[in-house]
Amino acid sequence: MSQILIVDDEPDTVDMIKSILEMYGFSVNTAHNGKECLKKVNKNNTELVLLDIMMPDMSGWEVFNKIRKTKKNLKVIFISVVEISPERKQSLIKDGLFDYINKPFTKDDLVGRVKNAIETV
Repeated sequence: MSQILIVDDEPDTVDMIKSILEMYGFSVNTAHNGKECLKKVNKNNTELVLLDIMMPDMSGWEVFNKIRKTKKNLKVIFISVVEISPERKQSLIKDGLFDYINKPFTKDDLVGRVKNAIETV
């Protein structure tokens, strides 16, 4: 079963995403900051990381760059309130980002994108 790691400093957001994904049969682990994320990514059999950008101590950008150095094939989806241009999204995808989901999002959009990430080889 695919292991998904949700990383966000807002406990309510983590709980909501976790509940939605578990309802659809996904195996979910959580982290509330970048340091915890990096530990869990290196310890667990994580296949996909849903990563908030705006976090204290270590931003999602920093976490993403650290993941890229050690786990090049690990899929990462940013989830953020920060709007980015289509050009910036394409640039991030070239750098190894799998997708970018803007908050707020619908349950169907979240689940659809997660399924797409898990099913894409």
